[in-house]
Amino acid sequence: QVQLVESGGGLVQPGGSLRLSCAASGLVFSIYAGGWYRQAPGIQRELVATISSGGSTNYVDSVKGRFTISRDNAKNMVYLQMNSLRPEDTAVYYCNLKLNFVQDYWGQGTQVSVSS
Repeated sequence: QVQLVESGGGLVQPGGSLRLSCAASGLVFSIYAGGWYRQAPGIQRELVATISSGGSTNYVDSVKGRFTISRDNAKNMVYLQMNSLRPEDTAVYYCNLKLNFVQDYWGQGTQVSVSS
């Protein structure tokens, strides 16, 4: 059974940093593309960052230069380092691993709140 478990969310002041972690099990992690998505109340879930199986990364414009996605294939982990956090980054953040339209898995989400 495939499981994705996020951790690392919390409350942080504007300008602060958080590191989200996603632990995966039950699949051949290294062949999956990884991604982080977020959803704020009343807003559609949006893509934040992706990392291919080969390590290529992409970011939504609003987080470029502030967030870094990475992966550790030996540990079956995907990370999202978030720096210079802003109130508009407040959302539930979800980890995703995708191989194709069928093998597409999500974590349960972790809350990130940016407020003074």
